[in-house]
Amino acid sequence: MDTSVANLRQDYTKDGLREIDLATDPFKQFKTWFDQALNAQLPEPNAMTLATSTMEGKPSARMVLLKDFSDRGFVFYTNYLSHKGQELATNPQAALVFWWAQLERQVRIEGKVCQVSPQESDQYFHSRPINSQLGAWVSNQSQIVSSREVLEQRQEELIVQYEQQIIPRPPHWGGFRVVPTEIEFWQGRPSRLHDRLLYRLQDNNKWLIERLAP
Repeated sequence: MDTSVANLRQDYTKDGLREIDLATDPFKQFKTWFDQALNAQLPEPNAMTLATSTMEGKPSARMVLLKDFSDRGFVFYTNYLSHKGQELATNPQAALVFWWAQLERQVRIEGKVCQVSPQESDQYFHSRPINSQLGAWVSNQSQIVSSREVLEQRQEELIVQYEQQIIPRPPHWGGFRVVPTEIEFWQGRPSRLHDRLLYRLQDNNKWLIERLAP
């Protein structure tokens, strides 16, 4: 074991999280914390780990960017034919993790996944910078590519093809919405006795709040 790594530790002392402090609605609580992350000017506050798995239970995870959230769920965009897209097509369950280190906070989300409407995907796609729109056409995400030059050449071809034109959204590109059944808010505390408060969706569509042992 690398003892220099084993000895890395930090005591969390910034804040606490009590049941009385929570909103009854987890989406309102998330907005409160997300706004605080924005106000703290954290780098990439909308960055989140997305975990998916195959039908056989083989997991994979990667960082993606949250692009919308409401009481309908949490939205990100990707190539539907990518590794994650194919896993979600066959096993539409996912987990998300936000880690805001400077605030000593974590949010964990688990739920079902569905595609957003084509209209929502179109609207977001055309709000992106032109080069990002072109990139969605250039990249066969997760597929083997022989060299970077292949990508750059394809990009140059598309720049010429769509000069002074509206770039259509690729049919294989769009949004996924994670519709949560559980949302956990984690606040670091001293001595590793962290606060963990879990919202669990009940059969009556009400949210039950429970405290978990750290």
